Amino acid sequence: MDAFFASIEQRDHPELRGRPVIVGATSARGVVAAASYEARVFGVRSAMPGFRARELCPEGVFLASDIEKYSRVSAEVHAVFAEITPEIEPVALDEAFLDITGSVGLFGGVLPLARALKRRVRDRTSLAISVGVGPTKQVAKIACTLGKPDGLLWVPPEAVRWMLDPLPVRRIWGVGPVLGDKLARFGIRTIAQLAAFDPRTLERELGERAHELLALARGEDPRPVVSDRDPKSYGEESTFERDISDRGQVSAALTAHSEAIARRVRHDGFRGRVVTLKVKLGTRRGQRQPRLLGEDAEPVYPLLTRQRSLRQPTDDGALIRRTALELWDELALTEPVRLLGVSLSGIEARDREQLELFTPRRPPDRLGPALDAIEERFGRGVIRRAVDDPGKITPGMRKKRGE
Repeated sequence: MDAFFASIEQRDHPELRGRPVIVGATSARGVVAAASYEARVFGVRSAMPGFRARELCPEGVFLASDIEKYSRVSAEVHAVFAEITPEIEPVALDEAFLDITGSVGLFGGVLPLARALKRRVRDRTSLAISVGVGPTKQVAKIACTLGKPDGLLWVPPEAVRWMLDPLPVRRIWGVGPVLGDKLARFGIRTIAQLAAFDPRTLERELGERAHELLALARGEDPRPVVSDRDPKSYGEESTFERDISDRGQVSAALTAHSEAIARRVRHDGFRGRVVTLKVKLGTRRGQRQPRLLGEDAEPVYPLLTRQRSLRQPTDDGALIRRTALELWDELALTEPVRLLGVSLSGIEARDREQLELFTPRRPPDRLGPALDAIEERFGRGVIRRAVDDPGKITPGMRKKRGE
């Protein structure tokens, strides 16, 4: 989808059409979630700090994210995908891979299928979608990016190298700033230069990863579209408008995150056994190099993670929160933090739980499903777990709880 969140806001608010719309970054420390193409002209992009977006585009319209609305529209788009093929691998709310091998004949060819997909999404949602078609996932992904906005680019097998060769090596999956700089020291700046590089030299520098990168540079990518993949993790995080160190505020944030994770896990029919705490310190250390030419360097704030495995998988928000708070206490930080996050991994289906022979089975959480049922009937935020001091709840936490 093209500038998905921003495009939805422009669709729903006609007065915003043609104006630079920036979703997210409404607080002092917010981050841009999406930028309309009018805003991108000024250099605004996703994941950019809000203060930088305001410097670049002071006339921009900054809007708070409405993830529930965006999720509803995403479901409409994915329903169109399901009309084309059942082989769908979601990547995000606004992106997915589709294996159309078995559907091409039904539409009379690749291009008629792709055009039908674009037309149906437009008719159903009044939004533009860019489509890239190729023999591999990476080729299709790059083709989609090159075709934006509202594009359609088909790369048949015989044209793969023609498309890939002149592109910067950073276009390859998994080549970030650090690896990109390392390759540049060997004179590798384009995909063609990587494809022609000596494999033995590259293997000495990168190990087994060298073979994967060389294959991708040649247009070879064996990864299939996986349509029935279970989620690997569930996570929630927030950046505070002001650095915090008070344990009450930390506890309130971890409570909100843990309950949100538990609600999502229960809804999807899963449990998890690994709780991870994510902490970003508030004191800046140096700058991160730009990802692409023309971008500004960004400040670096140290990121800490700690995790703990549970004896049994859980979907209980209270247990997730208690574990995350224990990890926080063990950190014993002496400086404030700007971000807190919690995630639950080691995901397994609720009906596939493996019982332990010598460990008593913990009784199931009956409170969580009861809270879900109440909220489903009466609305978000009508009931929630208490925190020690309601005054510690930040505006961001209130929003997450549905207030």
